[in-house]
Amino acid sequence: MTASLTEIRELVDAQLHEFLEARSREATAVSADAATLTDVLDPLLFRGKRIRAALCVWGYQLAAAAAGTHRESPLPAELVRAATSLELLHLSALIHDDMMDGSDTRRGQPTIHRRFEAFHDEHEFSGNAEGFGSAGALIAGDLCLGWSMSMFSSCGMERAASPAVLNIVDRMRSDVMIGQYLDMLGETRPLPDDKSIGAARTVVKYKSAKYSVEHPLLLGAALAGADEQLLHTISSFGMPLGEAFQLRDDVLGVFGDPHQTGKPAGDDLRSGKRTVMIAYTRAGASAAEKRTVDAMLGDPDLNEDDVSYLRGVIERSGGLARTEQLMTNLAQTARSALSELPPETAEVTATLEAFSHELTGRKS
Repeated sequence: MTASLTEIRELVDAQLHEFLEARSREATAVSADAATLTDVLDPLLFRGKRIRAALCVWGYQLAAAAAGTHRESPLPAELVRAATSLELLHLSALIHDDMMDGSDTRRGQPTIHRRFEAFHDEHEFSGNAEGFGSAGALIAGDLCLGWSMSMFSSCGMERAASPAVLNIVDRMRSDVMIGQYLDMLGETRPLPDDKSIGAARTVVKYKSAKYSVEHPLLLGAALAGADEQLLHTISSFGMPLGEAFQLRDDVLGVFGDPHQTGKPAGDDLRSGKRTVMIAYTRAGASAAEKRTVDAMLGDPDLNEDDVSYLRGVIERSGGLARTEQLMTNLAQTARSALSELPPETAEVTATLEAFSHELTGRKS
């Protein structure tokens, strides 16, 4: 039986609680002052959707079904631990991304750098609170990255140390960092319209699509011993779905309901995100609107009227419609790849198809 998202979430959360408690004990054994490093993570860590962990489990079950070795529940604890390590990698990326963007909230909670700033102010430390917050977030993000590596390497899966698996793990970690740099570069180096859309899609692929969808699926499948043909088919599904997933995120970053997204409306506009939607907007806007978009994008003090104006430009220029259409096309491409999977995988394939609709139609 294919594991449900609810089952995976419960198992992953239990692993994270156990792991974080152990890391907290290690930190406080060094110094009681180090408790803050793990305390700040708790509110953010336990509000995740567990998308990456679930995809890793389903990738494993897909490959196991193809090989005729699919196990009934319960899920192997070693697999759950391997999948859980991806949630720590994700948290590391979120912490650093929020710090670089200067974001105030994430999942309806203060971001990690803001928590460290508040800690600085509360205890009336000397020096600059903002600098203390950024430094604290940098360290916390690095810790989560290291913990992710530690959790995976100690998961106990038979193939965890195989070259095929380690290659995927290495690419997953490096690609998201390269994508993060390209995202930062895009915010500071405007490109002509004929190049901006391609550059924005490259950011989507490497900063999010690969490590959020494609690589977790590939990792799970490789842990089950998938051959190259199966891995290729999985990639043909995961890559376009991952891109569509991020495009939905970009739309929600501008048009989403803050009560559902956990982030202020228009936060991506204030941080100056050069998304695919913004690239489409600039390509279709009038010269005057384009100048206004360029002047307003990245202004942290945008008010509700400013955000409303930019939303109007995005809609009038066709930026929103083109993004939605691209998302639909990518999702259809992803789902068509599922037809190439062997019939033995039908149950897992059905789960992946249903989940693809959830990812691209979500409101948060």
